[in-house]
Amino acid sequence: MGQGLWRVARNQQLQHQGYSGQGYLTREHGRRIATNNVSNTSHRKQAQGGIDIYHLLKTRKSKQEGFINLEMLPPELSFTILSYLNATDLCLASCVWQDLANDELLWQGLCKSTWGHCSIYNKNPPLGFSFRKLYMQLDEGSLTFNANPDEGVNYFMSKGIIDDSPKEIAKFIFCTRTLNWKKLRIYLDERRDVLDDLVTLHNFRNQFLPNALREFFRHIHAPEERGEYLETLITKFSHRFCACNPDLMRELGLSPDAVYVLCYSLILLSIDLTSPHVKNKMSKREFIRNTRRAAQNISEDFVGHLYDNIYLIGHVAA
Repeated sequence: MGQGLWRVARNQQLQHQGYSGQGYLTREHGRRIATNNVSNTSHRKQAQGGIDIYHLLKTRKSKQEGFINLEMLPPELSFTILSYLNATDLCLASCVWQDLANDELLWQGLCKSTWGHCSIYNKNPPLGFSFRKLYMQLDEGSLTFNANPDEGVNYFMSKGIIDDSPKEIAKFIFCTRTLNWKKLRIYLDERRDVLDDLVTLHNFRNQFLPNALREFFRHIHAPEERGEYLETLITKFSHRFCACNPDLMRELGLSPDAVYVLCYSLILLSIDLTSPHVKNKMSKREFIRNTRRAAQNISEDFVGHLYDNIYLIGHVAA
C-alpha cells in the first residue's frame, strides 16, 4: 500500500517536472504545448460563438473577486446552480439575479420536492398564477396546519390548493413531509375517512412484514399509548398487507386476524428489546412459543425470522 502511494506521488512529481512515458520533455517545451492547447481550445470556443468559461474563470480568479456572475454563464448552467438552493437562498439570489432566480421552473421544483401532490398541479393555472406565490401559500398552510390541523386544511382548500375530498387530502398528506406528526395523528384520529384513503395509498407487495410495518408507521405515526386508535391502525394495516400479498397469505395460511396478532407481537417485542427499563430481554425461543400460542398456524421458521428482523434492525414503530 505504501509503495503504491509512493509511485503515484512520484509519477505526479515527474509529470509536473516535464517527464512523460515517451521520454524527457523540457519544462519550456511542456509549457509551450500547454499554451498552444489552451489557445486552440479558446479559439475553438470563440469560433463556435459560445462563452469561453475557462477564460472567464481565469479572469475572475486573477481579480480575486467573489462568486461569479451567473448572468455571464450559459442559462442551463446558471439554472443548475440555482436549483441547489432552498427557498430562502433563492429569494436572496433574486435580489442579485432577478430574472434567473424568479424562473418558474426553479420554484416549481421547490414546490413539488416538498409537497409532492397538490390538486392544483393537475388543473389549468388561474390568471396571475406563479409557483413562487404557490410556494409561499404552501409554506403558510403547513405552518397553520402544525398549529391547528383543521384550520390548515381549510386554508389549503380556500386557496384552491387541495380539493375538498378525503382522497385528495390523503394524497397531500402522503406526499408531504413538513406536517407535524403529532398534529397529523390528531387529525387522522378525527378524520377516519381520510385515514382509510391514506392506508390504501401504501403498497406492501413483496415486503417482509416488519419492514412493511415500519414503512406504515413512518407515514402514520403510532400513538404513544395503547388504545382504540392503535387497534384501528393495526387492523387497517393488516387488511391492506393481506390485500397487497394474496399469494403469500395463501402460501403461509395467514388471515388478516393472524397478521393482526403478529403485528401486536412485533410491537411488544420491539419495546422489550429496545427499552432500557427491561433488563431480562425476551429470547427468540420465548417469542416463538408465545406467538405460536396466539396464532397456531404460523410456522416456527417464519416467526424466527420476525424475531431476527427486530433484533437486527430495531423498533417497528420508532
